[in-house]
Amino acid sequence: MSSGIPAYRTHDGRQLELFRPVAGDVAARDARDLMSWPFFSLAKSRRVVPIDFRMGAVSIRVEATPEHGMATIWDADILIWAASQIVEARDNGLRTSRLMAATPYEILTFIGRTDSGLGYHRLKAALDRLQATTVATSIRQPAARWRHRFSWINEWKERLDDRRRPLGIELILPDWFYAGVMDETLVLTIDRAYFDLTGGLERWLYRLVRRHGGRQPGGWSFDLRHLHLKSGSLSPFKRFAFEIRAMVARQPLPGYRLSLASGSDGLQRLCFRPEDSDPHPPAGGRIRL
Repeated sequence: MSSGIPAYRTHDGRQLELFRPVAGDVAARDARDLMSWPFFSLAKSRRVVPIDFRMGAVSIRVEATPEHGMATIWDADILIWAASQIVEARDNGLRTSRLMAATPYEILTFIGRTDSGLGYHRLKAALDRLQATTVATSIRQPAARWRHRFSWINEWKERLDDRRRPLGIELILPDWFYAGVMDETLVLTIDRAYFDLTGGLERWLYRLVRRHGGRQPGGWSFDLRHLHLKSGSLSPFKRFAFEIRAMVARQPLPGYRLSLASGSDGLQRLCFRPEDSDPHPPAGGRIRL
């Protein structure tokens, strides 16, 4: 069956081929760049205020439309699904493409959502936000003055049966995202329990912890004001710090333990380490204070 999206050609004239999901149990993978930096709204309410982030050589500008609002960290689950499928196919020697096709069931079950009318409605709303949100970033650009501008999804289409019931979805990923996923050094496996996290801040923090903490026995740490900046959150710092302390109390992140400490500069820091590591690392450990 041919794609419902017209023949799409890359900048060098090559036509994109349709890529379908890999069968079987596929590990969840996330893109390191998306785990490290503020690309998504952490709120379930509609956000139209841009994210304007600068740190060293990294600049990120995320803009939303009033109609759809900014893509959220829950919408990013679709990109995790896409990354997981692409990496699985690549690792098995299969051809991949930025032009992907799937059924709503395949996407929704992978990201832990129900395959219902409401689930499909929310899936379409997420696709709309991903397409309507624009990003301009210096990350992975060859020159300091270059910026790559894109939407999380270039375009998408749905296919319906005669009764207008959903049969399939086709979408085109941006080259910036696809190139990052195809680089095996820029992708990490994540715990499937991530999809069970309900709070935007705890989802963001898990991705950051997984990206920076990895499986280092000594763990890692960030001061809270640095974390607040990296989150791109609109919450005031006082509220942000309160929510971080609440997370330390309830320990919601799969595979990691959180704690608070004071650094040599007197600032409060969030420390995190793998659950199975020594809670009292020896001198010279990797806790960053």
